Amino acid sequence: MLTLMTSMYLVGRAVFPQGIDVQLDYKSRRTIEAEGSNHQAVANMTDVIRVVVTGAAGQIAYSLLYSIAKGDVFGKDQPIALILLDIPPMLPVLEGVVMELQDCALPLLREVIPTDKVEVGFKDIDAAILVGSMPRKEGMERKDLLKANVAIFKTQGAALDKYAKKTVKVLVVGNPANTNCLIASKSAPSIPKENFSCLTRLDHNRASSQVAMRCGVSSDKVKNVIIWGNHSSTQYPDVHHAKVNLQGSETAAYDAVKDDAWLRGDFISTVQLRGAAVIKARKLSSAMSAAKAICDHMRDIWFGTKENEFISMGVYAGGNPYGIPEDLIYSFPVQIKNKTWKVVNGLSINDFSRAKMDATAAELVEERDTAMDFLSQ
Repeated sequence: MLTLMTSMYLVGRAVFPQGIDVQLDYKSRRTIEAEGSNHQAVANMTDVIRVVVTGAAGQIAYSLLYSIAKGDVFGKDQPIALILLDIPPMLPVLEGVVMELQDCALPLLREVIPTDKVEVGFKDIDAAILVGSMPRKEGMERKDLLKANVAIFKTQGAALDKYAKKTVKVLVVGNPANTNCLIASKSAPSIPKENFSCLTRLDHNRASSQVAMRCGVSSDKVKNVIIWGNHSSTQYPDVHHAKVNLQGSETAAYDAVKDDAWLRGDFISTVQLRGAAVIKARKLSSAMSAAKAICDHMRDIWFGTKENEFISMGVYAGGNPYGIPEDLIYSFPVQIKNKTWKVVNGLSINDFSRAKMDATAAELVEERDTAMDFLSQ
């Protein structure tokens, strides 16, 4: 996760069909000539979709960009223009990222634009993956972290509002993801609220994996786990509606696991605290798994969810059927069709779940109120 995206200088442009022309422009001009001198026009540019990734020099983006560029997210036949947005000190790192993308020789990657200018980064984009944010530093109070990120996502939201397509799909990854997403949305009033979402798919995948390991099956045999609420340690991983495929037969997760105490105890805390556990072991935050979750999330937005399955996303809570305060970005179970999500309705909520859903909502209300105070300053 990286710090505030500022706007100073266009870093460059790299066009990728067969002959590759990479040009990097800093405060002092510098040119890198790539292999070949064939300057053919980029074919079918009208069909190319433009995708921006912020914090593009960071470790999550490093694990993410290859998957996007080779077609794992937006389709195996979909040409991509990648815009890599980061802060000025990271521009030399972006130079290396551009070179690596060039060296991958990916046929779908038609253009790469590394930049630190929001007006370049968000111009006419179809999808925005907002990874960069201010990380919490030692000794930093939570309110100080919120204040810094309000400034970042207010700026990025306003830039989206001014420069992006009104149909843009925006995924917020940088933490605190739910509240950052809300601030970005409020700062982009001309873009529908429904076009904004935040990442809880990593938590969803973690929950599915824990159940799968407990049952001795592969993770694709588990469906319909739910992450309710905030992408934080108050989130509620819920398997009351989940199914496990055991030898070809779908079984309720509670019946498949046969350990209610684990499902209501260690399972929940393991998922809630998994990110901290990764940091403790790796000395770095989750990157590979976060990138994979981003791919899953955006692919489902683009192509929809499977029949009779739902996934978890942080989305605008307005009109939700579960009594959650409306002016929040809250993780719900959703189904997606035609690039439009809908909260799954009619799920029974027991007292155990109700208490946990309300607790994480209360945290989000507190975050929102603090952030809104900063937004109005």
